[in-house]
Amino acid sequence: MTQLNYALILALFAGLAMPLGGLLARLETMSATRMGPRMLKSITAFGGGALLSAVALVLVPRGAEALPVTWAVPLLLAGGLSFGLVDRALAKSGSSGALLLAMLLDFLPEAMALGALLVTEAATAKLLAAMMFLQNLPEGFAAFREIWLAGKNPGWVILVVFIGLAALGPVCAGVGFVFLADDPEILGAIMIFAAGGILYLLFQDIAPEAHEDDVYVPALGAVAGFALGLAGEMIMV
Repeated sequence: MTQLNYALILALFAGLAMPLGGLLARLETMSATRMGPRMLKSITAFGGGALLSAVALVLVPRGAEALPVTWAVPLLLAGGLSFGLVDRALAKSGSSGALLLAMLLDFLPEAMALGALLVTEAATAKLLAAMMFLQNLPEGFAAFREIWLAGKNPGWVILVVFIGLAALGPVCAGVGFVFLADDPEILGAIMIFAAGGILYLLFQDIAPEAHEDDVYVPALGAVAGFALGLAGEMIMV
């Protein structure tokens, strides 16, 4: 098996956690024993913590290594502004998708990094794929519920869309492997831009969705999600 094929398989493995998480959410909605709102908020918070760990431990550090501050800061701000505009447009149209957008902003740049890393750091790339899978699972669960509860799309349609999104992972990994392994500046710019978008969505949509007055368990879920990312980053170093 060539390294490129291996990169594509690893990215697909990580991406399939999104529809798997969505399937688990669909089964939960069909079950006679439904999760309570506290547990659901905890899962959303866990996904938010995992996203924050991706920003703090992967996207921003790797991007900042490759770019001067005069590029990194404007790109971070541009990412936040761009996805603020997207979020506003979604709100005006009555669509739901903040969690889905944040999940993609995390997954696609990391898939590019996965492909680029496989050229020089194969062991690190394998660990990154495993961490992406673990992050995408709760994010897929929460994103499916957000879209499904809006009532505009049947569950099977959402799952098909999630499968299509998972297929973007190998595409991004291929781009990273072929074009970005020797061009860390462009990869860094993509990562920093995505980090700005994730930060906006975290504080605008995901954290408020996970909050519940006088209940403290969901916030601990965010800490647990960040701890998952920290563990993965420390293992990879």
